[in-house]
Order: sequence, then C-alpha cells, then structure tokens
Amino acid sequence: MEAVLARAALLGTRLRARGETIAVSESSSGGLISAALLALPGASAYFMGGAVTYTATARGALAGITAEQMTGLRSASEPYALLLARTMRERLRTTWGLAETGASGPTGNRYGDAAGHTCLAIAGPVEMVRTLETGHGERWPNMLEFALAALGLLDEALSD
Repeated sequence: MEAVLARAALLGTRLRARGETIAVSESSSGGLISAALLALPGASAYFMGGAVTYTATARGALAGITAEQMTGLRSASEPYALLLARTMRERLRTTWGLAETGASGPTGNRYGDAAGHTCLAIAGPVEMVRTLETGHGERWPNMLEFALAALGLLDEALSD
C-alpha cells in the first residue's frame, strides 16, 4: 500500500501544480485509487470525485452509463474502461478521467478473464488504454497492483 500512496502523492502534487483535475471510476481496485489520491492534504484542488462501479447497477447510477452505451461492450475490456474514463471526465468536468475494471480474484469473471485481469484507461488531453494480467488470483495483492498500474498510467499521461 505504501507504493500506491507514494505514487499518488507525487501525482497529486503534479496535478495541483498544473492546475488540473481528475475523476476516477474503479471496480476491482475497490476504491484504492481514489483513496490514495485523497490521502494527500489539499486533494480537493485536483480530485473532483470517484465511483466504485463494481456492478451494472452502480455503473448506471454512479456513472450514468446506459444499456445503449453498453451495446457491443463488455465489462473488464479496454473499450469499456475508456468509456468509463471519458464518462467520468465529462460528468465531473475534469481535465482527466481515470478508470479501472477487472477481476481481482480469487476467481475470474463471467467473461472468461482470469483473476488478475484488469483494463485501465485515461481520458483527457491524451487517451491511453492498457490491459494488465498479474498471473495470480490473490485478491488483495491484485487490488494493489491494479491501483498502482492505474496511477502509473496517469503518470505516463501527465508526462506526454
């Protein structure tokens, strides 16, 4: 957890210095990305909000993504992660939207992805998507790895 908090602190400082803001949607990281970004005093300068969109019900209620928008998409995929990132950015009117969606374990998901699978996306002045496969089904370590990878993607976007 220390690595996640340390990276988030650096990113929060960078966002604040740049005058940029972020919104987060996460599922299998369970709120760790948001919690880490909020752990830095003064986070309200850059963190506008986040949602744990762990279910279809949460996706609709918290992100406002409709069944029509999901046509041809499935959860835990790069296109879905990008939709989440774009939607959160738009809904909260932020510079950046960051999303994570996957299967933390100990088993995979109903789409056939193994535990340790997640898709990450950043939407903003640049857009990027990534898929991470940890290769193991240990839930808590996967959640931490997912959060760290999402923050890594944000770091990469801020460096472009």
